[in-house]
Amino acid sequence: MALYVRKIRDSEERQLRLWSSGSDPALRHRAEIVLLSSQGYRVPEIGALVHSHPANLRKWIRRFNHDGCDGLLTVRSGGPPARFSMQQRSAIVDLSRVSPREMGLNFTRWTLHRLAQQAAETGIVDRISHECVRQILIEAVHEDRGNKSMIL
Repeated sequence: MALYVRKIRDSEERQLRLWSSGSDPALRHRAEIVLLSSQGYRVPEIGALVHSHPANLRKWIRRFNHDGCDGLLTVRSGGPPARFSMQQRSAIVDLSRVSPREMGLNFTRWTLHRLAQQAAETGIVDRISHECVRQILIEAVHEDRGNKSMIL
């Protein structure tokens, strides 16, 4: 039996249209799924249009049918809270832009280990692993590429 969204209320349709043209890619994707289903598209057809697995499409249609637009919102699912604030992350990125020589250090290039050590010594963080520094820098590069500039 085919799965479709229930009849959409006017207020829900306005919200879905707003989300479908918004900046959040996940919410935009989910709103498009629901809108396509409301237009009579079947799950396999929607999957071909939005490049998603049918099981994922059914999940979002069911969640909308049960909870309306609230069912499309992502609730953080467990895991520990973020360890470092945005200010700390920004300070680590800023630190990576400064030449170690300008800080009076006896080396010319940062390594992840040295950045982690310096971030702790300067009080940006209590402690941080070099792997976490790597992830913060990669995230910053991806964000800046979205802004059409490189940070490193």
